[in-house]
Amino acid sequence: MSTSISELPLYTDWCHMSGKRACFIRSVDGDWLQIPDCSIDIEIRRRLTREIVRGHEGDDIVDEGAESAEYTVSGVLDDATYLRVMSIFRSGQPYFIEPFDEKEIKVAISHFKLNGDTGDFKLTLIEDRV
Repeated sequence: MSTSISELPLYTDWCHMSGKRACFIRSVDGDWLQIPDCSIDIEIRRRLTREIVRGHEGDDIVDEGAESAEYTVSGVLDDATYLRVMSIFRSGQPYFIEPFDEKEIKVAISHFKLNGDTGDFKLTLIEDRV
């Protein structure tokens, strides 16, 4: 049985706009994994449609009202935490606690990179919002 968001350690303490924080991720039916001292970069894109008509005045840009968020989580993993991250990576579509909105979101892991010598890692998560 998974832990609720309110039961997570440091949950309200790591939601600051600067500095390192703990990251929380879990598989669909698993417990939350806390990855301490993470850096989080967020890139949010609006979904736009653009029509360029030659010989007419201007372009038509339509905001479709949806957005995608890409979270890049980086830090250092020990061997045991690496194995848990890989288990979550291979288990299907996981959940992540959005560090600034403080809410649980369903994401897809699109990329995972680990330096085996240093333990430095980068994990790219994508959320698609309607």
